Amino acid sequence: MLSLDPSGPEWDCPLGSKDLEEEGPWGGGSGLPPTGCFPGSWRQDVGLDCKGSPEGAEARAWTVYYYSLLQSCLQQAGLPETQDRSQVPRTGNMLLCLSPAWLMKVPAPGQPGEAALLVSKAVSFHPGGLTFLDDFVPPRRATYFLAGLGPGPGRGREAAELARDLTCPTGASAELARLLEDRLLTRQLLAQQGGVAVPATLAFTYKPPGLLLGGDASLGLRLVELSGKEGQEMLVKEEVEAFLRSEALGDILQVAVKLSGWRWRGRQAWRLHPRAELGAVVDTVLALLEKLEEEESVLVEAVYPPAQLPCSDGPSPGPGLAVRICAVVCRIQGDRPLLSKVVCGVGRGDRPLRHHNSLPRTLEVALAQCGLGEEAQVAAVRQRVKAAAEAALAAVLALEAGLSAEQRGGRRAHTDFLGVDFALTAAGGVLTPVALELNGGLCLEACGALEGLWAAPRLGPAADEAVAAPLVETMLRRSARCLMEGKQLLVVGAGGVSKKFVWEAARDYGLQLHLVESDPNHFASQLVQTFIHFDMTEHRRDEENARLLAELVRARGLKLDGCFSYWDDCLVLTALLCQELGLPCSSPAAMRLAKQKSLTQLHLLRHHGPPWPAPSLHAVPCCPLESEADVERAVHQVPLPGVMKLEFGAGAVGVRLVEDAPQCHEHFSRITRDLQGEADHPGIGLGWGNAMLLMEFVEGTEHDVDLVLFGGRLLAAFVSDNGPTRLPGFTETAACMPTGLAPEQEAQMVQAAFRCCLGCGLLDGVFNVELKLTGAGPRLIEINPRMGGFYLRDWILELYGVDLLLAAVMVACGLRPALPTRPRARGHLVGVMCLVSQHLQALSSTASRETLQALHDRGLLRLNLLEEALVPGEYEEPYCSVACAGPSPIEARLRLLGLCQGLGIDGPSYPVAHFLSHFK
Repeated sequence: MLSLDPSGPEWDCPLGSKDLEEEGPWGGGSGLPPTGCFPGSWRQDVGLDCKGSPEGAEARAWTVYYYSLLQSCLQQAGLPETQDRSQVPRTGNMLLCLSPAWLMKVPAPGQPGEAALLVSKAVSFHPGGLTFLDDFVPPRRATYFLAGLGPGPGRGREAAELARDLTCPTGASAELARLLEDRLLTRQLLAQQGGVAVPATLAFTYKPPGLLLGGDASLGLRLVELSGKEGQEMLVKEEVEAFLRSEALGDILQVAVKLSGWRWRGRQAWRLHPRAELGAVVDTVLALLEKLEEEESVLVEAVYPPAQLPCSDGPSPGPGLAVRICAVVCRIQGDRPLLSKVVCGVGRGDRPLRHHNSLPRTLEVALAQCGLGEEAQVAAVRQRVKAAAEAALAAVLALEAGLSAEQRGGRRAHTDFLGVDFALTAAGGVLTPVALELNGGLCLEACGALEGLWAAPRLGPAADEAVAAPLVETMLRRSARCLMEGKQLLVVGAGGVSKKFVWEAARDYGLQLHLVESDPNHFASQLVQTFIHFDMTEHRRDEENARLLAELVRARGLKLDGCFSYWDDCLVLTALLCQELGLPCSSPAAMRLAKQKSLTQLHLLRHHGPPWPAPSLHAVPCCPLESEADVERAVHQVPLPGVMKLEFGAGAVGVRLVEDAPQCHEHFSRITRDLQGEADHPGIGLGWGNAMLLMEFVEGTEHDVDLVLFGGRLLAAFVSDNGPTRLPGFTETAACMPTGLAPEQEAQMVQAAFRCCLGCGLLDGVFNVELKLTGAGPRLIEINPRMGGFYLRDWILELYGVDLLLAAVMVACGLRPALPTRPRARGHLVGVMCLVSQHLQALSSTASRETLQALHDRGLLRLNLLEEALVPGEYEEPYCSVACAGPSPIEARLRLLGLCQGLGIDGPSYPVAHFLSHFK
């Protein structure tokens, strides 16, 4: 990572009295960047000028400085030098602008007071560490902006102005940075709202900011508001004396006196004093008071000595080692904080330990250097740092939620990541992190520097373990939301209660939805911009219906950006309609191929490649069934035992294990009699008819693979595990995510699903592929050419922060979703299905919908409601899914098992422990 507001060690040193009198916050200077900082060899004759935006000498010097800084970082990481391709620009998602002249703000039509941000020149980043210097004609529109902000030399002021009141999301603003840089405000916020330990502090402030609520002595914070900057000697002396004698300082021997406020960012004017030197502390406070401006403070705070770690072998003969902990925490999906990485600095205990004056190292190495190597104790320290850092960001986000758009610097300005500096103290024999300050980039820079130590030998953490990974995910997600806001989408088929999330998400994303639905009274008809009532239940007429619907769309003057469906019955119709309207979609032929299960398998069985491995390796022998004669022929062609299912079915309705020919005939007759049309069981595909197929039964564990494809390229894949079914039926019983498969097996499943989709011609969309992992490798059960159903979208969003719905609508609009290459799961979910036939009594009492919802709201379980009514029947789908989260699958499984036993979901006829047995 690059620091866009460089600060050298000389700006972090303590100031003497002469310094306090003569130096401003940035120590003067010419306004030019440092020279001779980057020893190295790279081309100097690159085109850094932006056409139409000439720079003066000083601005040009800064642009050259930042370009050299980038090349130095690339060189140290062992990556190639940036290539100047400004004459033939390449596209890229991540752009680095080294000069304000490379960017421009233009008024946004229809959005008074806001501006779009356009990029004319940038450094773009590509896989393999390649970077390119590009010009963009016409300029590209930014969909997310993260700027280095600051009042000092460099580009901080210009960046702050560029970030203000943009139409695209921003990850920082000058207004929010001012709040973070106010130590008094943030310490009060952390202590009062986040429950985070902060240093005992006495603050003198002149005209404090309005967000300051007053000091809380019980938390070790004391705020003294001054009426003026002069004539305060007696008050200062009384307050300092009381503070130095207070119990809040405990056995602290030293205090620091420093200035707090935005102007002093990057250089801290401060001095250390023994606690006993009252006069010296008072004199320093009075000297600093003269420098105060409105909303600034003088702080007197405790200085914590190096912690005596539990495993230290007695006191060391020297001053001991002090540890300063840097934690980076990011805002992830759902505005939740997540600790990304922790690094430490280690130095002499009798000297100030600050950024840039110690080498970064891991928490484990730092604690071991100080004498603490016991694994459990180190883990406990890490957990306390994690809890404190995440609580700090949660408090900041809660504060921001109460601010106006003007106070935040724009309606789209939010803090997306936070650096938290901690000192490690031993309080009551427990090692406790004490939050010293918040910062917008120094901790991120320190974590990046630690990762850079491993760059040359290529032995460091994988890219998905990089400190910036959660931040990049947030940037991509917010960028996608920006791109999709206001997009006009036609939805074909509204679905049932299990798809209610679609309408909530659409409102959240700012999508303009137009719905085609057969039910004129569907609840979703009131939730869309346009409702088109159209009977499309007879899917044998899809081609004719597509033409009629296209005419209706044109007659209503709808200007659509895309058209999509998540409802099984409507997938072929949607592809035909997209073809009529000229909208992006996989071809109707591919959809038909995937929709009809026997057609899928038989087509793939003939697909021997190249390239190898071919999809035929994953297909399973089968035979379509439309008559009793077909059944008789099939039992001689397909090895038994086999599986009989509806050709166009969904939800495992009517799927059965058959052992011999009589069972095949019996089950075919039963389905032919009971499930003849849509009215017999709505929503499972009977609008396509009730034809069946017989396929070979393969032994193995069952898995779902949810894929995002764009232009035939695999963008993301998520693998989950299913529990054993209640044979002879195949209704799902339990599931676990992420998969417990070994990495090689997981890769096999993903590649099998991907190859099967490509083999059927599915190139664009979000698809759900069901497979079994056998001794001979993955075998295909079926392809669902739409977003995964049941709980899958919710679980993937919860664990990975990736919304399959958002990805689906982006692909439908012809936009490539920018998804993390290797998304990291943030925990584990293990769930079990509830069936009306097995749980009617529990679902009507101990596990009622109201009870389950209350437990969900308290975070004790995760509920996904799949049906509305408790109606038992021979052919049933699950009523709901209940799941528990945990840091490991074992812990999540044990929580769920206990919950199911308490709620009455577990029982002799529905042994939850057996269904969860695959997840050990």
